[in-house]
Amino acid sequence: MTFDERYFAVGRLDRLSYGDTFIHRLDPRVKAVATLLFLLTVVSFPPYEVAALIPFFLFPMLLMTLGEIPAGFILGKILFVSPFALLIGIFNPFLDTRTVAVIAGLPVSAGWLSFVSILLKFVLTTGAALLLVATTSFPGICHALRRLGFPSLFVSQLLFLYRYLFVLTEEAMRIARARDMRSFGRRGSGLAVFVRLVGVLFLRTVDRAERIYCAMLSRGFQGDIPTLRRSRISIGDLAFLAGTATLLGVLRFYPVTEGIGRFAQGLMR
Repeated sequence: MTFDERYFAVGRLDRLSYGDTFIHRLDPRVKAVATLLFLLTVVSFPPYEVAALIPFFLFPMLLMTLGEIPAGFILGKILFVSPFALLIGIFNPFLDTRTVAVIAGLPVSAGWLSFVSILLKFVLTTGAALLLVATTSFPGICHALRRLGFPSLFVSQLLFLYRYLFVLTEEAMRIARARDMRSFGRRGSGLAVFVRLVGVLFLRTVDRAERIYCAMLSRGFQGDIPTLRRSRISIGDLAFLAGTATLLGVLRFYPVTEGIGRFAQGLMR
């Protein structure tokens, strides 16, 4: 995949937020609160819990289905950042070797359980966050946080971080194109050239940041970014939030997997 293709792949997540489905039409504040409840519920499980986390995949699957979000695209994004989760939990099986279960005659240590639990929590939380952006857009989430009472400085920093990530990427793309046009064969691909390109990118970034800040001050910027879009929470929004909270409460405090296991055993008898 070329640099340009990678750039447009990053922007695809934002383009998905312009859909017209039931999930897209929900109030951003409702979706933000529902996702926050989901994240808090998932991370509240003990470090050795695995089976109870499986039913929570129902929530992101419903969002992907109702929001018409490609599952392969979300999975690819999760796999791209998965090395961070692997790095966090990869040493658990070697540090915690206590045997806590025997499956098919094979002993399972507590370290393996905690490692799998970390991976499941990572997939669930990262997938929920990506789906929130894919059905709301990042600026929509920031405006929702502002209306929920988050500090304006915090929200403005998030908006600037997201907006100028693409500006920085475009600048890097122009520098990479210029290098490719002036390179022949393997020339221009060494470490020394790369270090110089990074320095040029840094200088251009600082210069553009100063010009942007002066332009914002001349237009009356005072630390907050207002929006002309106004939305009201409807009955459908409240019903979605109530249904999400009920589902999460049932999955958190009722042993769903054990109930399914008992039901399956009863059928087999």
